[in-house]
Amino acid sequence: MTDDLPTLTAEQTAERLGIKLETLYAYVARGRLSRTRTVTGSAFDPLEVERFAASRRHRSAAAPSSARGRSDGRPLMVIETNFALIDDDELYYRGRDATQLAATASFETVAHWALTGEWVEAARFTARAAVVDARTVASLLPAAATSRDRQQVAVTVLAAADPLRYSLEAESVVTATEALVAGMVEVLPAVGAEAGPSIAERLWSRLTPRESTAAALTALDAALVLLIDHDVAISTLAARAAASARASPFAVVTAGLGALDSPLHGNASRAAQGMLSRVVAGEHPERVIADTMASGRTAIPGFGQLLYRGIDPRARRLFELLHEIPDAASTVEAVERIDIVVADRTGSRPNVDLALAALTHATGMADDAGEVVFATARTVGWVVHALDEYSRAPLRLRPVGRYTAP
Repeated sequence: MTDDLPTLTAEQTAERLGIKLETLYAYVARGRLSRTRTVTGSAFDPLEVERFAASRRHRSAAAPSSARGRSDGRPLMVIETNFALIDDDELYYRGRDATQLAATASFETVAHWALTGEWVEAARFTARAAVVDARTVASLLPAAATSRDRQQVAVTVLAAADPLRYSLEAESVVTATEALVAGMVEVLPAVGAEAGPSIAERLWSRLTPRESTAAALTALDAALVLLIDHDVAISTLAARAAASARASPFAVVTAGLGALDSPLHGNASRAAQGMLSRVVAGEHPERVIADTMASGRTAIPGFGQLLYRGIDPRARRLFELLHEIPDAASTVEAVERIDIVVADRTGSRPNVDLALAALTHATGMADDAGEVVFATARTVGWVVHALDEYSRAPLRLRPVGRYTAP
């Protein structure tokens, strides 16, 4: 262990691994984890701990479902889905390679197809007049409010203004969703010149003051496509549970946004962007990673995805696009330097959160911009799942509790 790098205490290590202190010391005794004794107690290398955590996750994922207990945060149920498929380290939307869709079609085209099954090249999403009221309400938020806070307010205001908000008819749901996505973008204050009519162009003008380029807009649009859906993530489970109770599409999106607002899910790109900023500024990657782990992170932000053996294909595609943006060179170099350290010490590879952080950092966006891109795109996926859930028996996702207290 490098002496000048921060370390984890025994308590922090046990919390990171989700185990008791007794179990931690049993691992040490069996030689599965090493420690250094200090005057204040045991110290653990955060990167070794992360490698060990990754190995435990992979063993759990490889085990047959009957052998998995209730540990490691594994799912309590299997939910059939009809849109996203992850197979052989690739992501597919209804059988079509998502990375290819991101390379050949706009976000609106793919989103409209996801919602309706109809492929419309000229699809455009238009906000409703109530977005003016949403902007007014959002302007009253405290100065510390984030862009995603404004988006959440917009969902509530736009729902209140929709006389058909409780209609679960597919046509009504789709129309409301497309207008909602546009409203979630237009509620944000512009910080740059309007670039054009697409969601990516409108979003660009609200996330960065820099002048847009074709390469940068292509990367942002691809990110939106790639973030539409991804198996049954926690936010998607929350959205489906709401739909199971026949919540309106607006309430479904609200449920999804609540679960998305988490450092383990939708906010992960913020911490990843913080790491990139420090490395671009000249700090050594190993110190930055160790600092991040020692600060209480449950994992290295931007690395590891249980559903893939190697690099997240969404990240792979976005990194390819970042190489086409001249201003992104220093950010791409920082990604590569961090990746070398993490891959060597833990075996984990980049996920979409690191790629999203790299995109927002390279284009001069604030550190919460990744959350906005994620929420805007995933709103479509949540409603795709809701439409599926509306066709099934109501309340089927209501679990039964098992009492364990005295």
